[in-house]
Amino acid sequence: MLQLEKRPNPSRFWGRATPVLAVFLTMIAGSILFALLGKNPFIAMRTIFWDPILGEYAFYFRGQLLVKAGPLILIAIGLSLGFRAGIWNIGAEGQYIMGAIFGAGVGLALYPMEGWFIFPLMVLAGVFGGWLWAMIPAILRTKFNTNEILVSLLLVYVAEALLASMAVGAMRNPQGNGFPGSRNLSQYPSAANLEIWAGTGIHWGVIAATGAVISAYFLLQRHILGYHISLSGQAPKAARFAGINPNKMIVICLGLSGALAGAAGLFEVAGPAGQISIDFNVGYGFTAIIVAFLGRLHPVGIALAGLLMALTYIGGENASTALGLPAAAIQAFQGMLLFFLLGVDILTNYKIKWIKGRWK
Repeated sequence: MLQLEKRPNPSRFWGRATPVLAVFLTMIAGSILFALLGKNPFIAMRTIFWDPILGEYAFYFRGQLLVKAGPLILIAIGLSLGFRAGIWNIGAEGQYIMGAIFGAGVGLALYPMEGWFIFPLMVLAGVFGGWLWAMIPAILRTKFNTNEILVSLLLVYVAEALLASMAVGAMRNPQGNGFPGSRNLSQYPSAANLEIWAGTGIHWGVIAATGAVISAYFLLQRHILGYHISLSGQAPKAARFAGINPNKMIVICLGLSGALAGAAGLFEVAGPAGQISIDFNVGYGFTAIIVAFLGRLHPVGIALAGLLMALTYIGGENASTALGLPAAAIQAFQGMLLFFLLGVDILTNYKIKWIKGRWK
């Protein structure tokens, strides 16, 4: 029979190989799922993974790939810092929403004023909104020892309620004939997150995501704070003996992740989404958790994982349109990625041995 035997040290090979294996197993399981739905699995996989990169309309899809990957990478970078320190922020979706509300609020409050300073003010407000929302679980954890997983997750539903309230109340477009939703920020040049180079999909959110990857890499590799973050997660007792304040780490990590999620929300509401609406949030905060772990909590890995996950979004939408696949099937396909990643990740710390004998 098969038995798991704990490794003396985590396997570096499997640590790097498990994301690749998880993607491969996801493609196999996804093919079976699509076949059961009556679709040709080879055509489905080609539509999802090949066409957006090298297909007939690849130029258009590549631009959309960057648009989708930007917020995922930005949020996942922030989450990875906390996860490395053993701090579990599961509420990035709420911080993403609050960043959008705060940032859009500044832009709408200054409408129709023109000026170069409006968009930077919106970015600062978005960062502050996400940071402020993340400080709630941080303060409750440090002062009352509450569980940051539960608090941050429950705050997502509060943020969604506030979003709906703003869409039909304080931020509703006065010229929108009573329909929910704010003014379209993309039609307000001073507050719009427009493409920097037309047709490429590159806007300030993509630039910010690239900057976050580079900054996080140097933080973790070259800065004492990055060392403190890693040590706090790997050896909490040793970190305390070294004089690292765990409460300080909680505030810093949750604050950074909230700020980056809030920035992602602002870049999205001022760019692709264009307005505050009831259905503004599309689950980027939760998907970013998959991206963070698929990238092994490493900045470069997260950038690649973000592009891969964005590819499943773009390719999935393409497959839904071209092949008639239900949206739920695409969501299940994306969920398989995390399921297999967590499943095969056991090979990093355990090895499988075959032991002769009977099952007991």
